[in-house]
Order: sequence, then structure tokens, then C-alpha cells
Amino acid sequence: MQQPKRYLITSALPYANGYKHIGHLAGAYLPADTYVRYLRAQQRDVVFVCGSDEHGTAIPIQATRENTTPRAIIDKYHEICRQNFEDLGISFDIYHRTSEQLHHETSQEFFTYLNDRGEFQVFEGEQYYDEEAKTFLADRYIKGTCPNCGFTNAFGDQCERCGKTLSPEELINPVSTLSGNTPVKRTTKHWYLPLDKHEPFLRKWILEDHANDWKINVLGQCKSWIDGGLLPRAVTRDLDWGIKVPLPDADGKVLYVWFDAPIGYISATKKWGINANRDWEPYWYDNETKLVHFIGKDNIVFHSIIFPVMLHLHGNILPSMVAGNEFMNLEGDKMSTSRNWKIDMQDYIDDFVKKENGGEQTVDMLRYYLTQIAPESKDSEFTWKGFQDAVNSELVSVFANFINRAMVLMHKLTNGKVPRLHEDLLDDKDRNMLGEFIKAKQTIEDSIENFRFREGLFEVIELSRKGNRYMQEKEPWILAKNLGTNPENQKLIDNCIHICLQLSANLAIFINPWLPSTAKKMLHMFKVVDKMLLWENAGKAKLLSPGYNLREPALLFRKIEDDEIKYQIEKLKNNSKPVSGSAPEEKPETKKTELKPEIVYDDFAKISMFTGKILTAAKVKKADKLLQLEIDLGFEKRTILSGIAEHFQPEAIIGQQVVVVANLAPRKMKGIESNGMILMAENSEGKLFFVQPVGEVAPGSSVS
Repeated sequence: MQQPKRYLITSALPYANGYKHIGHLAGAYLPADTYVRYLRAQQRDVVFVCGSDEHGTAIPIQATRENTTPRAIIDKYHEICRQNFEDLGISFDIYHRTSEQLHHETSQEFFTYLNDRGEFQVFEGEQYYDEEAKTFLADRYIKGTCPNCGFTNAFGDQCERCGKTLSPEELINPVSTLSGNTPVKRTTKHWYLPLDKHEPFLRKWILEDHANDWKINVLGQCKSWIDGGLLPRAVTRDLDWGIKVPLPDADGKVLYVWFDAPIGYISATKKWGINANRDWEPYWYDNETKLVHFIGKDNIVFHSIIFPVMLHLHGNILPSMVAGNEFMNLEGDKMSTSRNWKIDMQDYIDDFVKKENGGEQTVDMLRYYLTQIAPESKDSEFTWKGFQDAVNSELVSVFANFINRAMVLMHKLTNGKVPRLHEDLLDDKDRNMLGEFIKAKQTIEDSIENFRFREGLFEVIELSRKGNRYMQEKEPWILAKNLGTNPENQKLIDNCIHICLQLSANLAIFINPWLPSTAKKMLHMFKVVDKMLLWENAGKAKLLSPGYNLREPALLFRKIEDDEIKYQIEKLKNNSKPVSGSAPEEKPETKKTELKPEIVYDDFAKISMFTGKILTAAKVKKADKLLQLEIDLGFEKRTILSGIAEHFQPEAIIGQQVVVVANLAPRKMKGIESNGMILMAENSEGKLFFVQPVGEVAPGSSVS
């Protein structure tokens, strides 16, 4: 496959309405930074853009909460977020703002281009209006009782208690958050992007052209949306805060934030071009550019369906990859800003980075653990105990331990210099270890190029683990004890130390995309310049010259102590709060467990169960309880109907591992043949859970 001429990498624009947590970091920013640092090491032409999303109702709502103005809010949180990213090593080429005049102009030009070509539809319809505030109400300015769970403070777009997507019309007893009054319906006019008109284009581009290279969770969510039927989507709204619609008959209307925000990638690239005195247009108009979006689960549809339609109509290139990650949970529960069940980037910076000298090592500790548990294909979970174990058992005890041992032994056994290699005395263990350099490079390269960042990082740690085993088998400290009787041992010691030091240099190159501060610290110990981190040097066995003096070793990481973990867990629990407005919770009745008639082993042995993965999920028409699932069983794909629609949103379960009863007789429901059954568990409250293997298991694995 031909290498692209240039790369444009984007990370989702965070709302400038509050602190961002480590789940955001893990989903859209850290993997993007890893990829970009790898591309830079490859000396490829790459631009990494991001910036604050500063429009939409979230901004004025936060301004009301803090008793200030929308401008004050975006100025405050833009700077906090920008600094947080910088403190945690996210290396944007530009971090722009959608409040900038350049972005307003770019968005208005984009709208005008599409409008002049008749790409929008104009509809009049009724919308809630606050007569006291004298304004139409956006969804987030309306609250009421959720029809699904009874939560009394549900917003007009979503219930924060049960997560159900809503429309204002579905709320029971809706009220305006501006005045507290019951709103009325008034007629208003808006411009719509007819997504349904572009369904054939999307089906071919997503489900055919990218069927084999996009992630399953992204493809599954897209397929569910398309199969569910695309509808025209409003690109304007009645709001004071935002980019004015550039039409004479659109007074009081602004561009919907979902329309203007992704255009922020383009305006940010323009601003980068101005700052760097570079031509920005090839990055958005030349097909030799590879455009990659890094986003979280809740942004998949916008970046793989809606924004691509906009780009297609505007004559821009389309994304080659939408690297959408799933959600990261926290200590057994979903991260939530409203309940304060989260770890803000600022919290981590305050508690770990700023409190000690060499805070950059704690930055890399977080980067390491977040990559290790990254929700690349399914939801994952951050726990403070897991963070401690990852740092202490892997970064400290494996990776840093090998580097330290190699440096200490060099100073002790070879006078602080890189010893020469005596090739005539190399044995199979030496040659095998040298061969691991190239093998690791190929594996890591393939992992990063294919957006499997967890896998690539695992290979780096595994290589350092192999280095520890090699050193332990060669035992240079034992050889040193017998130098008096066997001076030839010095050559064997030289070979071992030489190979370990060359491996250490390779580890600096390999770890750099993930842990850049650690790589720089290693270069300082080796007394070499940054140029050594270029990827062309990876896998080489002659990076450190024989006879060269190296500095004394410095500890790359410290251990995380138990009291630190205890403090963080207590802090999390003490700061969390319930969602206000919840309907009184009834204590669930304890279900009586009843056993079915006794069976014998031969009855159970007739059942064939295999692990599978959900590829697509969609609601079955005229069946409130049924979801139609496409399951990958490894050896084949199956259509299975499951009565779980009241418990799960289709797009939320794409990529989930499941256990399937595969030899159940086919059954037709609603005209669709179901070939199997998904195993589920039910708790005392009637909530369903997938029965899943512990850890990632390949589809088609037998269950017994």
C-alpha cells in the first residue's frame, strides 16, 4: 500500500464549559498523540489539530451556573483545557478556538457554499417558546420528567439518569429552565441537511469501501444508524450564542453546534498554515492526504456519517479512518460529570504532576495505564488499584528495572563505557536477543499503523521482559567473580552488557510514541541527541558506540504507595454526588430463586456454546423488546434476535463479547429467522448483563 503524501490528524474538539476528565483523554487525545509522535519519528508530513468547541447551549448554561457570561466561560475553560493537554504531553500543532473570527468566517463560507447549491431543505415547524424570556428554547433549556425512568430533571435531549435519548415533546410536564414557566409551541423556520438523500453514498463509502479497515465498533454503529433510516438534520437553531446564519431571512438564528464544530478542524488548519507560513489547502483538498479522526464513542456518528456528508458536498477529502473508542468507566461505574464521578485531568496534574520534582514521570505513568486499558473495542475500566499495579509491576519492575540493571552493570563491570562486541564469541542466546530488536520493530510498527496502540505498547514491555530474562541467563555478575581464573570471561561480560545497552537504546525509540518524557530521560543517560529517536534507527544493534561514556543511571519511575491509592479512592467517593431530581427509588423485592427440573450431564453436553462478538445491532420494527444482532462466531456470522431492547441502546453494545448457544433450533420472529441465543444474567433489580469471558477472547472459542 502506497504511503500517503501527508497526514492530517484531528482530536474531537472538547466543549469549553468545564474540566475534562481522564476518560476524554483516553478516548480521543492520548491515542492521537501516540499516533502523531510515531508519524513524526517516521519523518512524515503530519499536522495535528484540535481546539475548543465554544458554541452551543452548554456554554450559556454553564455561564448561568457560574453567574457570569458565555465569553468568560469559554475564556476560562479554553485556557484550562489547553494547559491540561500541554501538561500531559499532548503535542498538538495547534489548539484553536471556534470563537475566533477565522472560524466564524470559515463556517459561514461553508454554509453559504452548500446553501447556494441547494443542498439544504427549509422547513417550518413548531418549537417550544418561553413567553417570559421571549426566546425559542433549545433542547437543553427544557426540563421535565423522563417518560422512561421517572427522573424529574431530564433534559429535552437526554435523561441523565437512565441515558435515554429524548425529544422535548416526550417530556412529561416540560418547563423552561430560563423562567421556570411551561413553554408554548410557536412556528419557526430552519435549514436542514437531508441525510436521507445521501444514504446510497454512505452505504457504499462506509459499509463497502471501509468494510475491512475500519474498526468493528465504528462500522456497527454506522450500520445501525443507516439501517434505522436517516432523516434530515437541522443545521440552524434559534439561539443568541453561536455563529450567525449568513442569510437575510435568518435573524436570530445561529449555526447548530454540530454543524460548526467539525468545521473547526478546517479553520484550525487554516490558522496553523498562517502561523507556520504553510499552504493549508492540500490537507483538506488533496487526495494524497490521509485524514484521521480520533474521537470517543458519542462522536462516532457525527464523524463517520454527518461530517463526511458535509465534506463530500463541499469538495473536501473524506476521512481515511475514524478511530472511535468506546467509554472508559471508573471504579465499577460510568464516569459522570453531573454526579462528579470522575477524575479530571486537572485533579491528576494537581495530585501527581505538580507535587513532586520530575513530575513528567507521573505524566508517563498515567499515559501508560490509560493506554494499557484503552477502550479500543469495548468499554474499559480505570481503577486506582489497577493504576498502581500497572506502574509498580510493569513500568518499575520490568521496563525501568531492565534499563537500570543494564546501566548499573555497565558502570560496575565495564568502567562506565559501552563495551565492544566480540562477534566470535556470540552464542545462540546472544543472536536470538539481537534478533528480537527487528521482530519487535515490525510488531510495534504494524500495531501503530493499524491503530492497535495497546498491542504495540505491550510489545515494548514484553521486549524489556525478554531483556531481563536474557541478562538473568547470561549472569555477567557471576562471570565477573571468576575473572582471576578465567580472564576470557571479560569478553562474555562485554557481549552481554553491549547487547543490553543496545536493547536499552532501542527501547527508548520504541517507547517514545507512548512515553515521550521517559524516552528523553533515557537519551540524557545515554548522552545522545534527540535524532536517535527517529524510527529509521529502530531495530539497529549499533546505536551506542563502543568506548562511549554513559551517565550514571537515574530511576525512570517511582513506585505508587498504598496510602496514595487509599487517598484517591476516598477522595473520589467523598466528592461524588447523586443526580438531583431522581424519582424515589423503591427497594427491589428479593426474587425467589427457583430451580428448573433436574437434568443429567448428558442433557447439558448437548448444548454447544461459543464466544462471539456483536458486529451490528438494530431495533426490530414493531417489536419493542427485540434487537436484531449480527454475531461474529469466528467460524461464521449469525443473525440472532434478543429480547434486550428495553435494556440496551443498539449502538452501545457494538463490539461486546457474548456467549452464544449455537445449536438452538432456528426460530422466526417478526419475519426474521433467529439462529441462536445470547446468554444474559439478571440482577435483583431486573437489570440485564451480558455473560462474558474475563478478558478478550477470540470469537468462536468453545465454552464448557
